[in-house]
Amino acid sequence: MKTTEAEYQAVIDHCRELFTKKNQDYGTSWRILRLPSITDQIFIKAQRIRTIQEKGSQKVQDGITEEFVGIVNYCVMALIQIALQGRTTELAVDTITDLYDQQINEVRELLFNKNHDYGEAWRAMRVSSMTDIILMKLLRIKQIEDNAGQTLVSEGVKSGYQDMINYAVFCLITSNGLQTNG
Repeated sequence: MKTTEAEYQAVIDHCRELFTKKNQDYGTSWRILRLPSITDQIFIKAQRIRTIQEKGSQKVQDGITEEFVGIVNYCVMALIQIALQGRTTELAVDTITDLYDQQINEVRELLFNKNHDYGEAWRAMRVSSMTDIILMKLLRIKQIEDNAGQTLVSEGVKSGYQDMINYAVFCLITSNGLQTNG
């Protein structure tokens, strides 16, 4: 039986490898994006997943698996943007990979703390429900962004991005979108 830790790590390894390769191809051009632009990019991916789930078919070859991987990586980009807050657009691949690992380590710790308290309830959830939760979190983030980051009682955008990473990873594990070994 696979453990959550091994399954999670296999998914993250795949996401990280793609992230690193894309940064080698394109550099860190994504650093020019403001957070609302990254949020909108994640929204496009989540909305496409939901549309495919509802219609039961797709006309563009990229599948749902690739979209969930994209959600993970765009959320990491957002977390890096929050952490750096600077305007430097070009960063070395080693630097960006280290930043990726720092963000994922924090998200992984959050996952295992929540997983302890919730008893892996996500394993009984439908991928479509987790997709809806990702969309809900995106709408919350968009509202916070529209309010210039101000909240009265809610967590900020960082926790929303972290939660979306974990839900996207859960979707990849439960749908067996990535054939994880572990």
